Amino acid sequence: MMWPMTLNELTTVLMASTQVEMVVRLLIAAILGGCIGFERERLSWAAGLRTHMLVCVGSCLVMLVSAYGFADLRAMPGVNIDPTRMGAQVVSGIGFLGAGAIILRGEVVKGLTTAASLWAVAAVGLAVGSGLYLGAAMATIIMLVILAWLKPISEHYRGGNINQLQVRADHGSITLMTLEEILGKWARKVRQIVSQHNPGDDDVDEVVISFLPLPYKEMVIIMERLRSASVVRDVREIERRENRRGA
Repeated sequence: MMWPMTLNELTTVLMASTQVEMVVRLLIAAILGGCIGFERERLSWAAGLRTHMLVCVGSCLVMLVSAYGFADLRAMPGVNIDPTRMGAQVVSGIGFLGAGAIILRGEVVKGLTTAASLWAVAAVGLAVGSGLYLGAAMATIIMLVILAWLKPISEHYRGGNINQLQVRADHGSITLMTLEEILGKWARKVRQIVSQHNPGDDDVDEVVISFLPLPYKEMVIIMERLRSASVVRDVREIERRENRRGA
């Protein structure tokens, strides 16, 4: 006949189950954060798979520390600890990562969606750390729908056509600074610069410059300015295409 467990044995069992629960929560946070991070990684953003997983696991750990890390102090008479205060610091502190994901180039702001996904992933981690598995899973699914499936709709209403120019120029000569000198106010309309070294000529770069939607007469002026630059060897317009790059 088995005797009932002693207080020490019961405490040991409870501590073991709590530790297993903490490990499970951290793993769930890593998986959910990875789901969102994979979508950002697919679009080659700096804050991708690993960043989102780290944010989600870190915020989950903060919530676990808030819930279980001060058990000795809570047992002391007259001590009252609010476990939500550490979680609140995660919500406000994640802003520095979001700011690092945002890029300002001329009149174009990029990375807002990635910054928002980092903030939301931190919230998912807090939810998992609190044991709200269903809420965290549903939030992850909703975030994936917003990031992946709603993008074509937003691009359709935003107007996805962009202007592109193919420029052959001296090696290393086309930068944002040189474009500001060559184009003047139109440099603010530059959306993206992709430079690739010409394998057949060490002194030449093949540069694709993408602009925000502009009237054709302004694109003609831009091409004339580029052709007049001493470092530019050739300029031609690329057929307009739909912008498929994520936010």
